[in-house]
Amino acid sequence: MDSNLFSRRRAERFAQLLDEANGGRRHHVRSRVDDRLGDLVGLGRQLGAAAPPAEVDPDFRSGLRAMLVATAEREGLGTGAAPAAGSEAAGRRTTAGPSPRGPLVPPVTARRARARGAILIGVAAGAVALSGISAASENAIPGDALYGMKRSTERAQLVLASSDLSKGQLFLDFARNRLAEASEVRGDRAAFEAILDDMDEDTRQGVRLLTTTAVQRTDAAGLDAVDTFVTGQRRAVTALLDGASRAERDRARGSLALLDAAQQRSDALRAALTCGAPPADAADPLGPTAGPCPTTR
Repeated sequence: MDSNLFSRRRAERFAQLLDEANGGRRHHVRSRVDDRLGDLVGLGRQLGAAAPPAEVDPDFRSGLRAMLVATAEREGLGTGAAPAAGSEAAGRRTTAGPSPRGPLVPPVTARRARARGAILIGVAAGAVALSGISAASENAIPGDALYGMKRSTERAQLVLASSDLSKGQLFLDFARNRLAEASEVRGDRAAFEAILDDMDEDTRQGVRLLTTTAVQRTDAAGLDAVDTFVTGQRRAVTALLDGASRAERDRARGSLALLDAAQQRSDALRAALTCGAPPADAADPLGPTAGPCPTTR
């Protein structure tokens, strides 16, 4: 069986099930793919019911509308199909004149357009619902139902980042998020240490990308971002020591040591950029190391 035909029939059946789930007319038919599509229909209903009362960003709304309009134009949704040239049916319509109800659309084409339209609307509704759920997950901590959504949103931001500089800044933002979560789970040693492990890894990734970008571009902008992050993060991590258990204090001091190393790396690279030192061949988890400044005679 032609795979395109099968996919089209499955899409049309999915549109019918979506329509029925939303109170539309029942089609009184069964398909072999109903069981598999039923899970998707159920997920769509759950997303609609669980959508939090969050405001959708105006820029996202405008971008989504532009995407839908462009997709509708590309797919030909809402436009009639031209009759086949030379066909007998076309000849009869030409002789009898235009239909008083407008151009006739073949039933198959009309069904296909409705199916595409229903899927497009479903994707749009899902995108809006997911954007609201993402906003509601911003304050989630490990163990919350929306924490997985929070981390998935972070990974999506990394994929969409346009440069290593942007990715590095995002990683440092995520390290700040992990620090806020750590302050909420103090008293749970395992959760506290796991979050600080993730925070330190985000810190290393961000510092490595920013220091590498600074050296490659001979531009201290990435180092400025590292310095700003370290100043605020060190202050916040130090605040974790108050009222913490001995084990938690020891673990937090490990994160402070990492921040000190990041600051030292930034200072060394800044000095190397200022004196025109060539890039060093060596690198480590915090990025390139500083080469020696050229000697003057």
